Amino acid sequence: MTTSAAFLILTMNTGNQASKTVRSIIGSTADLIKDIRGRANGRTFTANVGIGHRVWSALTGRPEPKELTTFREIKGAKHTAVSTPGDLLYHIRAASTDLIIEFEKILLEALGDAVTAVDDVAGFRYFDGRDLLEFVDGTANPDGLALPAATLVGEEDPEYVGGSYVVVQKYLHDLAAWREQSTETQEAIIGRTKFDNVELPDAREGQKSHKTLCTITDEEGEHDILRDNMPFAVPGRQEYGTYFIGYSRHLWVIEKMLERMFIGDPPPLHDRILDFSTPVAGATFFVPPRQFLNNLAD
Repeated sequence: MTTSAAFLILTMNTGNQASKTVRSIIGSTADLIKDIRGRANGRTFTANVGIGHRVWSALTGRPEPKELTTFREIKGAKHTAVSTPGDLLYHIRAASTDLIIEFEKILLEALGDAVTAVDDVAGFRYFDGRDLLEFVDGTANPDGLALPAATLVGEEDPEYVGGSYVVVQKYLHDLAAWREQSTETQEAIIGRTKFDNVELPDAREGQKSHKTLCTITDEEGEHDILRDNMPFAVPGRQEYGTYFIGYSRHLWVIEKMLERMFIGDPPPLHDRILDFSTPVAGATFFVPPRQFLNNLAD
């Protein structure tokens, strides 16, 4: 996990020139990353580019990945996973914020009036990888050989082997209400102990924890995703949140997690973390392999 990150969401403006400009710039992503790394003095810097359903055909001239669609609003009895605009996602990670700012400055100058920025969230590492609810985040991420198996498209979609579906959501936390809860209540909601991050037993019936609701299993076993969430904050506006970003081999896995969170399992027992964390944005993208992007510039 890097110490700094940014989540830049753009929409593409209308017109052939806009699509030509965007195609050229995203096709040059590898060159821009190389330029920033050349100035980073060995510090970590990387960026992923996701393309949304609305502009896929215009930018690539290729059939869509099999599961790519717009983010589907999920409305539960009490909470809603909202769907918001987004054609391009830049998920930028670095050892320090200056590298991210330089990348975005050069990128947006090159894109010019071909795009409109919808959101730009700066994330930061909070102590030992905790969110602002003070629990360790991303504990269930796959590692080793399980990581590519869970996150990268395989031969089920031959044209896009090595790509990944990505879902992003921006959550704002009601920290005052959260802090009114006892540690035991918080732990029951999350499904892990707060201080030493030990997994608690799954509830067999009734209200389930966040951890349990986000565990997807079927006859093939458990389906993992990679979470690269980051906290963000603007204390002067009393704004504290988590930017969720999930990478998955199959989009349906993340969609199923969100259905269980917002609708409940069983309904209407929604994920109680939503009583303290409100989603204000949601979008879906496909991150193609880097060579696919490189070919767009030719």
